[in-house]
Amino acid sequence: MTEHAKGAGFCCADHSGVANAQGILAQAEARARARGLRLTPVRHRTLEILLQAHGALGAYDVLGQLAAEGYGTQPPVAYRALNFLVENGLAHRIRRLNAFTACAHPAQDHRAAFLICTRCDSVTEAPAQAISDALARAALDAGFQLDRATIEAVGLCHACTDVPA
Repeated sequence: MTEHAKGAGFCCADHSGVANAQGILAQAEARARARGLRLTPVRHRTLEILLQAHGALGAYDVLGQLAAEGYGTQPPVAYRALNFLVENGLAHRIRRLNAFTACAHPAQDHRAAFLICTRCDSVTEAPAQAISDALARAALDAGFQLDRATIEAVGLCHACTDVPA
C-alpha cells in the first residue's frame, strides 16, 4: 500500500467499511444472528480489522493483527475466519489483490463490483446487479453455465485523480 493510503486521514470517505464501520458491523452482527451463525471472537475481530482497513487486506496482514492481539499465529486462524466471513456475505475476496474487504452492505444479499484504485489500493464496493444480470444473459446465450463472477475494475479513486503522480 502506498504512503497516500497509509496516512492518518483516508483519501476518501466512501471506500467499503470506512465511512460507517460501526453501522456496518451492527448489520453484519444482525445478519449472523438472523441466520443462526456463530460470530466467534476471532471472526468478529477479523471483521473489525477489515472494516478499519483502507482498502483490502491480505490474509497475512489480518493474521499479523490477530497474532498481535493474542488470537493465534498460524495461518489457518486468519484463513478460517476470512473464509467464514466471505461464505456468509460479510466480506468479499478481491481476487486481483489476493485480499479481502468487509462487505459494505451486509444486511442484504446483493451483487457488487469492486472499484480498485491503482495508486492507493483502496477498494470501493459499488452496486452491480445490472452488470451481473447482463453477464448471466450473455453466459446463457453462449450456452455457458455460470457458477460465479467477481467484477473488479481498476482506475483512480476521486482523491488520487487530484494528486500528482
